[in-house]
Amino acid sequence: MAAAQKKSWETKQMEKHIPPASAVMRRLEQLCDFSAAIGVLVLVAVALMTTVSVLGRAFFSHPILGDVELVQLGVAVVVACFLPYTQFRRANIIVDFFTTHASTKAQRRMDALGTWLYTVTMVMVAWRVAVGGMDIYTAQERSMLMDLPLWIPYVLMLPGLVLCVLIGVMQLFEGATPEEAV
Repeated sequence: MAAAQKKSWETKQMEKHIPPASAVMRRLEQLCDFSAAIGVLVLVAVALMTTVSVLGRAFFSHPILGDVELVQLGVAVVVACFLPYTQFRRANIIVDFFTTHASTKAQRRMDALGTWLYTVTMVMVAWRVAVGGMDIYTAQERSMLMDLPLWIPYVLMLPGLVLCVLIGVMQLFEGATPEEAV
């Protein structure tokens, strides 16, 4: 019974927020909060636009032209805005089935490996989004219904993706949190 109630190191980190010790991590936390706030604003705007479009379609037979395009482009930006927040708080979805019975040291090593893999993945995603955005800009691709330049969401996604990379690198370099070092 006690083993079933044992929480992973990662789960313990998600349950309590410990202010970062270093100035760099405090600044990254502020940037994460700002990025998440921007994500919330875009998400609310997309939700309101969808509501207006559905009501317009239902009651006036006049939806917002290109609402699906706006939702697709907006949600891509929203996800990129929320990713740094979840990475900073170590709140990404994890499967702790294998780590529940592992020692704290083994859990930290596996978490470090996960952080490294996540960071490498974010480097590749940021790189491809940047290249894709440049290619779309060069080709002057535009959305079909609203004729919006498609490179704009790519540019808006980059800050969040780069912030994820910076957070991952800092988490790898900082290693143990203060309470673990004791």
